[in-house]
Amino acid sequence: MRWLLARTIFHVRLTTVIYVAVILGAGSVAAQSYHIRPGDILRIEVLEDPELNRSVLVTPDGRISVPMAGTMRISGQPVEVVQRGLAARLSASFANPPNVFVSVERLAERRPDMRQPTAPKLISVFVMGEANKPGHFEIPENTNVLQAFAAMGGFTKFAAIKRVQLRRAAKIVPLNYQQIEAGSAAAQMTLQDGDVIVVPQRRLFE
Repeated sequence: MRWLLARTIFHVRLTTVIYVAVILGAGSVAAQSYHIRPGDILRIEVLEDPELNRSVLVTPDGRISVPMAGTMRISGQPVEVVQRGLAARLSASFANPPNVFVSVERLAERRPDMRQPTAPKLISVFVMGEANKPGHFEIPENTNVLQAFAAMGGFTKFAAIKRVQLRRAAKIVPLNYQQIEAGSAAAQMTLQDGDVIVVPQRRLFE
């Protein structure tokens, strides 16, 4: 009976050891799959010295500070690697290498992205003469000539569309709308802040 009882106890203990090993192995794989980030809170436990047990915050620069181990940069490392590194640092303070356990107590909170889409820069363009919508326009930077014609609603029936002018400071650039509509390179000319588009009136037999 004693032999049978001893054998039963042995099997129970063996089963327990195997179960614990499986659990610890699964925990190790899970730990390796996660890399520590700034803002995480880690739980550190040292079996040989409970006074070293503590929760530590990973600082914004990716470091932790532990008594007798100093400051360590750990951001981006798996938990298992941090655990080994911490044990190595603490070894100098113990007769035998200490048993150190590191776990993630709380993950860093992910802050919502507060960045807002940047509004396009606007430029001022002025339209005079026989345009359907003359006046002052605030249009996005890099608007081209053809897009500007669309913004001003095209031309009136009295417009001399072959003699449109783009006035930029002292410079006058002729714009033939018929050629632009047919695919002239002038269609892609981008406007600049302060440009003035002048649409003259058509002559009698023009």
